[in-house]
Amino acid sequence: MDEGRKRVVIERVRPEIDCGRFPIKRVVGEKVTVRADIFADGHDSLSAVLCHKKEGAPVWNETHMKYLVNDRWEGQFPVDEIGFYRYTIEAWVDRFKTWRADLAKKANAGTGTRVDLLIGADLLGEAAGRASGPDAERLQDLARALRTVPDDQTAFDLSFGDEPASLMAKYPDRRFATGYGKELVVFVDRTKAQFSAWYEMFPRSCSAEPGRHGTFADCEKRLPYIASMGFDVLYLPPIHPIGTTNRKGRNNRPDAGPDDPGSPWAIGSSEGGHMAVHPQLGTLEDFRRLVEKGKELGVETAIDLALQGTPDHPYVKDHPEWFRWRPDGTIQYAENPPKKYEDIYPFNFESDSWRKLWEEIRKIVFFWIEQGVTIFRVDNPHTKPFQFWEWLIAEVRSVRPDILFLSEAFTRPKVMYDLAKVGFSQSYTYFTWRNTKWELEQYFAELTQTEVSEFFRPNLWPNTPDILTEYLQMGGRPAFMIRFILAATLGASYGIYGPAFELCEDRAREFGSEEYFGSEKYEIRYWDIDRSDSLKHLIAMVNKLRRENPALQSGRNLRFHAISNEQLICYSKHTDDLSDIILAVVNLDAHHAHAGWLDIPLSLFGLDPHQSYQAHDLLSGARYLWYGSRNYVEIDPNVVPAHLFRIRRRIRTERDFDYFM
Repeated sequence: MDEGRKRVVIERVRPEIDCGRFPIKRVVGEKVTVRADIFADGHDSLSAVLCHKKEGAPVWNETHMKYLVNDRWEGQFPVDEIGFYRYTIEAWVDRFKTWRADLAKKANAGTGTRVDLLIGADLLGEAAGRASGPDAERLQDLARALRTVPDDQTAFDLSFGDEPASLMAKYPDRRFATGYGKELVVFVDRTKAQFSAWYEMFPRSCSAEPGRHGTFADCEKRLPYIASMGFDVLYLPPIHPIGTTNRKGRNNRPDAGPDDPGSPWAIGSSEGGHMAVHPQLGTLEDFRRLVEKGKELGVETAIDLALQGTPDHPYVKDHPEWFRWRPDGTIQYAENPPKKYEDIYPFNFESDSWRKLWEEIRKIVFFWIEQGVTIFRVDNPHTKPFQFWEWLIAEVRSVRPDILFLSEAFTRPKVMYDLAKVGFSQSYTYFTWRNTKWELEQYFAELTQTEVSEFFRPNLWPNTPDILTEYLQMGGRPAFMIRFILAATLGASYGIYGPAFELCEDRAREFGSEEYFGSEKYEIRYWDIDRSDSLKHLIAMVNKLRRENPALQSGRNLRFHAISNEQLICYSKHTDDLSDIILAVVNLDAHHAHAGWLDIPLSLFGLDPHQSYQAHDLLSGARYLWYGSRNYVEIDPNVVPAHLFRIRRRIRTERDFDYFM
């Protein structure tokens, strides 16, 4: 046993989520950067490798780690396919590197001896025994040369040349290497898990004729409008039959009129449950056609996975054990005191038949996958067991690792984060209520600059059918522009509930409420999408810029910068190679113009402090020639409430003229 001769310690490996309990997340084409504290007793030199492989691969790949500072080491590996990868670390005392370091010190002090050269020759000879072919022969040649070196200069050239170092790194002595002891995991998604633009729309409200119930065919006709704004995900609230018992009326009234359509989240009637479509919307064939037409335009269809039923759902009759029964012989309806949702029966995940319930939900998900659905927005996942979600998502990934799940959980942070850990691809956030500069900077620093960024992918929504914030109610059209630009540029994924958003719908049901007046949750609305005051042109422009600028397609590269006005927020994103640098300045005050001096992080952007550079405003088209770190901006929210600069460095060519890139 050689355990007593393993001298290296490997600690504080990052990223590592909950001691390796959960995988980190990446998308295809990204790199995984791994850091660790690696050290040993004494002063010997060390070597370390980052070991990585695709799940199921028989052989590990290795990438040499580099020393940073204070015993911190770093390595990287790329991920090129959807699925699971594994990674770990191995490190050892490197006798050859130690010998070279000691020899250099002795050479500088003039104390080197022939014995020191013979030690190096022995190390080369031992490596020859681990090598084969031409490499083995060359190592033997180098060992012989070092033993018979005629003078000090030749000895120096041989000892410190690149060739011996390269060969010894290829065939190191790893007999006493220390392994980390864990295989950590990364799950790699397709790109849309990280970078997407969502458009939520009620299909029953997309009719071109006021008062008529919309259909899937009407949705199909609206697809070009959605695609023209640059959205690549169309999210439909539940499309299933709606119950009639205890149906809610307009504006969430407990008494429904004969013509009230009810809430789509009240799923289930005599016409079917979770594997049926509302007959007024059309047929399953109509739905499949909508999905296919969307894909032709680059728009994927996401549907709502709402795990609940109505008193009329077939499950109530066929599987009463899946619901919670009260002492008076009735089923427990959903409530959030003092609110009552008597039209909705939650599933009982503590039922004795929980396994059959799980299997039924799995059946539902795969049914819709068979209809062409590749994305699920999950309603209130925080009210169902974490263990269930971990099982369900793993079941789906084992067959279709391309399927994405968005967690709609506006709840406590630890609960939101744990849902992300168990497998949700994206997550709703508190962005909806973060309005001040301090709130935004603190919150997004947590999301992007801490361990949270390794597993939690934010999806930013300025509004939802449930949420019309006070900021939007009071700020008019500029408020909608401000929140849209923030959502589309702070994060890599965002969504809006439309057409309410682009038409700046800002009327609440009552003062102090975040519910819409005339909410589509309870009635059919007609929307004039051709209105001249629509934000559709701004939305289309920003989505085009998001596609054209890779810097805007990630969240972990977000950095905030100082600006001398608390009503202005300044932040940047850039690619690793600095080929794309985006600097955003947004006026957070929807009512007044503001100006300020911002501090450009020249070193972060690779800018020469002695050279001017160009700030090209991609929203207005204006170009500014800036010099140094301190520059002036002013923004009127009634025009465009933000600058979205692309920073271009000055390049001098051989012909002695300048251009910007």
